[in-house]
Amino acid sequence: MSRIIDLTHLIHNGLPPFPGDSETVLEQSRFYAVDEFNNHQLTINMHAGTHIDGPMHLLDIQKHLHEIPIERFIGDACLLDVSGQDAIDYKEQYETQIQEGQIVVLHTGWGKSFGQPDYFTEYPVLTLAFGELLVKKRVPMVCMDMPSPDKAPHAVHKLLFSHEILIAENLNNVDQLLDAGSFEIIALPLRIQADSSIARIVARVRE
Repeated sequence: MSRIIDLTHLIHNGLPPFPGDSETVLEQSRFYAVDEFNNHQLTINMHAGTHIDGPMHLLDIQKHLHEIPIERFIGDACLLDVSGQDAIDYKEQYETQIQEGQIVVLHTGWGKSFGQPDYFTEYPVLTLAFGELLVKKRVPMVCMDMPSPDKAPHAVHKLLFSHEILIAENLNNVDQLLDAGSFEIIALPLRIQADSSIARIVARVRE
């Protein structure tokens, strides 16, 4: 038996963008009463809402997200409760909490601020020491309830990308995993020729 927890923010018109990114526009383009069918048109950048950053985002390479094996987006996962920390740093206990090859999900608590003015400016950051632990553990993806693992000049981003570690940002409902026990992550991006992609991310909790 298992249960599914949706970790994805709803895509809607006016979805809050990262500062400097284009606005999300979702509008109905056809109406049944007039056209005898309904349709919607979406204009969105690949870093809006819940999404996955691929290495091409901040490295000078030409490997689009669709070229990464789909297996890297699905796998056994562990949760680290790092709530209340301004800097998420290496701790010895993480050596046993993270099994080699697991997807790592970070509960920072910052997701509760999604849509607030300071969400994109005051979020916690990962240290390089923590990033090096993810590299050591051969983590395929790190997922977080905040907009970025770091700030300019994005040293943590580049460290993870140089080791082909994907970064899933702006997760929702991560607090529902605090008592979940064993679970896997299914984080599916669009099959898209781009550096990154909006994604539907869910946790399958084993019960």
